[in-house]
Amino acid sequence: MKKHIGWIAGAAAAALVAAGAITYAVAEDNGADPGASTPSADSADAGFARDMAVHHQQAVEMSYIVRDRTKNAEVRRLAYDIAQTQANQRGMLLGWLDLWGLPKVSADPPMTWMGMGDMASGKDGALMPGMATNTELTKLGTLSGRQAEVFYLQLMTDHHKGGIHMAEGCVAKCGVGVEKSLAQGMVDAQQSEIKLMADMLKERGAKARS
Repeated sequence: MKKHIGWIAGAAAAALVAAGAITYAVAEDNGADPGASTPSADSADAGFARDMAVHHQQAVEMSYIVRDRTKNAEVRRLAYDIAQTQANQRGMLLGWLDLWGLPKVSADPPMTWMGMGDMASGKDGALMPGMATNTELTKLGTLSGRQAEVFYLQLMTDHHKGGIHMAEGCVAKCGVGVEKSLAQGMVDAQQSEIKLMADMLKERGAKARS
């Protein structure tokens, strides 16, 4: 239990440090351009920050769940890396919203900034494409060993695909340079992890769901 708490505390601390660093970076980025202005609440920059923070939070949650459901070192290492990275990035995203003085919650449906608000169903907790449902999260918590590993890898593959699509939207639409750079970094890293997870699934006699 102490190890689990330490893992969560480490991710949270990293997120706080990153949020402070990225807030300063964004201020520098905007200040370097006399024509730069604070994004509006309905901008792609704000929409991406809000939506990806929610998307990332679920990835962190799934990674915490599987870490306690398997003893496999490879899967636990991947889960740890994903949780650390996405908790870190979530801190950055929320830090930007604080810097811009914008709300972290919008009355508009998720992905409205991408022109896809009608595709965010919210059915059974899956607020955006790629997100797991509440039923799937509950199921993951009941599995163990190889079954938990396979289901986690399948859920996270779907999750990454949805995240990549959203990050590509920010690369195309966001106006703040450092945010576009982070979004491109998400695309590159998650594409690499999808390939890794495909190999891990194959080793377990399974494959991605889509």
